[in-house]
Amino acid sequence: MPNDTPAESSDKRTTLSNVISCLSDYDPDALPVPDAQTIIRQFIQPINAIEKVAIRSALDRVLAADIVSPINVPSHDNSAMDGYAFRGSDLQKEQDLQLKIKGTAYAGRAYEGSVASGECVRIMTGAVMPVECDTVIPQEFTRDESEQGVTIPAGVVRTGDNRRLKGEDLAIGTPALQKGRILRPADLGLLASLGIGEVPVQRRLRVAFFSTGDELRSIGETLDEGCVYDSNRYTLHGMLTRLGCDIVDMGVIKDDPAALEAAFRTACENADAIITSGGVSVGAADYTKQMMAELGDVTFWKIGMRPGRPMAFGKIQSHGKEAYLFGLPGNPVAVMVTFYFLARQALLHMMGASEVTAPPMLRVVSKAAIRKRPGRTEYQRGILSRNADGIQEVRITGSQGSGVLRSMSEANCMVVLEHERAEVKAGDLVDVILFEGLI
Repeated sequence: MPNDTPAESSDKRTTLSNVISCLSDYDPDALPVPDAQTIIRQFIQPINAIEKVAIRSALDRVLAADIVSPINVPSHDNSAMDGYAFRGSDLQKEQDLQLKIKGTAYAGRAYEGSVASGECVRIMTGAVMPVECDTVIPQEFTRDESEQGVTIPAGVVRTGDNRRLKGEDLAIGTPALQKGRILRPADLGLLASLGIGEVPVQRRLRVAFFSTGDELRSIGETLDEGCVYDSNRYTLHGMLTRLGCDIVDMGVIKDDPAALEAAFRTACENADAIITSGGVSVGAADYTKQMMAELGDVTFWKIGMRPGRPMAFGKIQSHGKEAYLFGLPGNPVAVMVTFYFLARQALLHMMGASEVTAPPMLRVVSKAAIRKRPGRTEYQRGILSRNADGIQEVRITGSQGSGVLRSMSEANCMVVLEHERAEVKAGDLVDVILFEGLI
């Protein structure tokens, strides 16, 4: 069940007011993006709830405890090549070495005899090294090979070459994976190599979301004059699914105080976090802000960013349950931008992920001029490509209006123009974040 074990103690709760009080020059009507990110990061607490899953079901889950290697990997010294294993002490500078072949070591079937000076064994990749041997010569570097012997040319190998040491990858008792890691395909293979079939992971974060507004229609409904189809729930569904959340789509909620209160209470009692779109700007019919304020510890911001200026953030309560709240703007692109650059890292932190960092940026050439005024962070949709000289460059997709969802669909990256930056000239360097791995 959601809301089961918050990380914070009940007698020492973090409030928005004490987080905000630590921030100099705080102005909710002109809040820079980094300040909003700092407040959210300091206010959010992870949800502590753990379950065990088979490693086949652990992909993209957050590891809830350190994994310590119960064995040495590899379990024995073994060969990294197909070739011949011998004593490195037999090598002589600037002289070829002739060795007698005593037998063969196969992967999974070791050579059980001894290897004296002047002798060697044929060995396959992964086969256990004979006790007396410490060096392997790849077969293609040898000469005069026969059933009885082989010649190693001078200078082609050194003592210890092509030998994998016992525990070289992981020694018994050493950390293999750390708590908070989001498990990737290579991690599943690593766990399997240790003989581990089940791992403790954080419970999936449960997120409820809904759109607000009398003008919104769901797919399948009649599109009356002045109305639009609700796209925000579908982008949120996709973004939250990619993030690995359990999701509760509550549909479209009309601009009605009773309906809004019921929706907030239901979401709060059944989810760890709530995401709304619309209703956080100034408007005569926007009851959402009023309802948010009545139900909890919520602040309302005008953030220095484009798109996505209005936003609400905080925590609401209902019948002893509580949930973090992200009140996003209503315009489709603004919803996606505020989710990716303000909500996404907070949700990862709630999941217990240790990899809660901003996505990596590339520094590339802007193909054309980009209009920009100082005093706000702008996220413009871009297409990254290589020019005829092989140099990476980016151009924006055209109209950057916050309602032009097509611009997000056409783009493969986001051009991030920092708070103090002014107009970009053609040929200037700009920061971009690739959508792959973010979206």
